[in-house]
Amino acid sequence: MTSAPLPAVLSSISDVERDIGVAKETLRVWERRYGFPQPRRDANGERAYPADQVHRLSLVKRLLDQGYRPGKIMALGTEELAELGSKLSPATPHRGLDDPEIRACIALLRSHKMAELRQRLSQSILLMGLQRGVTELIAPLTSAVGTSWARGELAVFEEHLFAELLQGVMRSAISAATQHAGHALATPRVLLTTVPQERHGLGLLMAEALLALEGAHCVSLGVQTPLGDIVEAALSQRADIVALSFSGVTSPRAAVDNVNELRTRLGDRAEVWAGGAGVEAARRHLNPANVLNLGGIPAAVARWRAQHGALAA
Repeated sequence: MTSAPLPAVLSSISDVERDIGVAKETLRVWERRYGFPQPRRDANGERAYPADQVHRLSLVKRLLDQGYRPGKIMALGTEELAELGSKLSPATPHRGLDDPEIRACIALLRSHKMAELRQRLSQSILLMGLQRGVTELIAPLTSAVGTSWARGELAVFEEHLFAELLQGVMRSAISAATQHAGHALATPRVLLTTVPQERHGLGLLMAEALLALEGAHCVSLGVQTPLGDIVEAALSQRADIVALSFSGVTSPRAAVDNVNELRTRLGDRAEVWAGGAGVEAARRHLNPANVLNLGGIPAAVARWRAQHGALAA
C-alpha cells in the first residue's frame, strides 16, 4: 500500500510580503508584467504561492537589492538566479564549499544530525580557539550554508536549524572563552544590533565573540531594532560604539542610509561600526572608519583604545 503524497506547502501573499520583503502590489505587478510568480488560488480564491516560487522570489529579491533590473532577471530560472547570486558574496577566506570540513558539516546538517554537528563545531572551536574558530570555520561555514540554500541544496527550515544551533554553540564558546578574561586596558562598551530591514543575526554574534575576546563590554539587542531605539539604548547604556551587521539580504543603499542616519543621530556620543556583506558591497560610499570586517576587530579595538584609553583602575 502506497502512502498518500504530502500536501504542498503554500504561502499566502502576506506571508511572501513578510518573509521575502516584496510588497503585495509589486508581486501583483510582476505577475501581470512578467508572468511570474504564478500563484495558485486557495479555497477562498486568494493567491497561494508554492515553496519553489517563494524560493525563486527570494533569489530575485536578493539580486534586485544588488542593482539588477527586474526585466533582466524575472525570466531566469532558479538555477540561473542562484548562480548570479553566488557571485555577489565576497570570497570566503581559507575555506569554501570544496573544503572537507565545510562539506562534512553541511552533510550533517542535511541529514539532520544536529547533535553530531553541535559536538563537531564545539570541539573545533575548543581546539582552534574562539578567534580562529570564528574566522576560519564559523564564518566560512555560515557563508557556505547560505550558498547551499541559494542553490536549492538546503531547505529554509534547515538553514533555520543551523542558525539556532550555531547561536547555542557560539554563546557557550563566548562564555567559556571570556569567563576568566581580564583586561587592564580601557574597555569599550559596544552595543550590537541590526536595523529593522535586517533579520539575520549570526554575523552579529560572530562580531560579539571577537569583540569580547578583545575585552569589550558587549550589550546585544538582537536583530531588527528601530533606529530611534538604537539611539536611546546607546545613550542609556553609555555605549562607546554601536556595531551593526548587514547580511547580503540588505541592499547596499539601505546599509549606507542606515549607517549615515545613525551617525547623524548619535553625533560624537558614540562611534558606528558596521560589517557584513551588505556593507562590503557599499564600502566606497562609507567612511572607512565605519566599515569593519571580522578580521579587523582587534585592530579596531586597539585604535579605539589609542584614542580613548587611559589604564583602567
